[in-house]
Amino acid sequence: MSRITIPEIMAFKNDGQKIAMLTCYDATFAQLLDQAEVPMLLVGDSLGMVYKGEENTLSVTVDEVAYHTKAVARGSQKAHIVADMPFMSYHGSEKDAVINAGKLLQAGAQSVKLEGGKAIVPMIKKMVDAGIPVMGHIGLMPQKVHMMGGFKVQGKDKAGQEQILEDAQALVSAGVFGMVLEGIPSDVAQEVTQSVPVPTIGIGAGSACDGQVLVIYDLLGFNQNFRPKFVKTYFEGGNAIQEACQNYVNDVVSGTFPSEKYSFKNSNRKS
Repeated sequence: MSRITIPEIMAFKNDGQKIAMLTCYDATFAQLLDQAEVPMLLVGDSLGMVYKGEENTLSVTVDEVAYHTKAVARGSQKAHIVADMPFMSYHGSEKDAVINAGKLLQAGAQSVKLEGGKAIVPMIKKMVDAGIPVMGHIGLMPQKVHMMGGFKVQGKDKAGQEQILEDAQALVSAGVFGMVLEGIPSDVAQEVTQSVPVPTIGIGAGSACDGQVLVIYDLLGFNQNFRPKFVKTYFEGGNAIQEACQNYVNDVVSGTFPSEKYSFKNSNRKS
């Protein structure tokens, strides 16, 4: 089974077909999301928060993203896999940036995603020249959480809006095949989407984007104490998992599990 290609992804925009993307970090979820016909999977550096329990994404390494990318690639057969370039993996030399991006493609990704605008254009161009497909990411950039004063909506004033629009055009000129728009007003996202020829994938950026992405654990309601405004919870997974595990504990303690139904018999043993 062939994976969804970049030309197919770009054609979605031209055809007016919305693109659904979800984060994914392991083979089991990758298989389930493939069966659900999710066309794009993002091995996000968000794994630092939802998988490792960190406060932000800054501690994530290339090797960690590569590890999770390998797992997702094993579980998925059709979805296009995008791997995040983590903090400081593309902020040194252009050579090191290309090598790091190459590691993620070797791990099974079909493209990489970088946070930043005009400042990272040279890095993107080098990657594209090396045959590495790149997706951009502007607006709220988690890797700049300290500079932005936290996870705050960007582009709320005129200067911020102009910066986002300039960054979007710079990314297009660098050769990206798409871009994530995170945490920006919906009217700004609409203007970006209408002004660029590549698909825009929104997260907290309104409905005018060419597609949407969510963290899979947020969609499934795993974290009951974290419900951002932009997240629609499709399943109360946290409650369901807690209840299932508590039922298991109760069955073990009471001795009702394992019952005969879940036990093996020696059919050759004579009574």
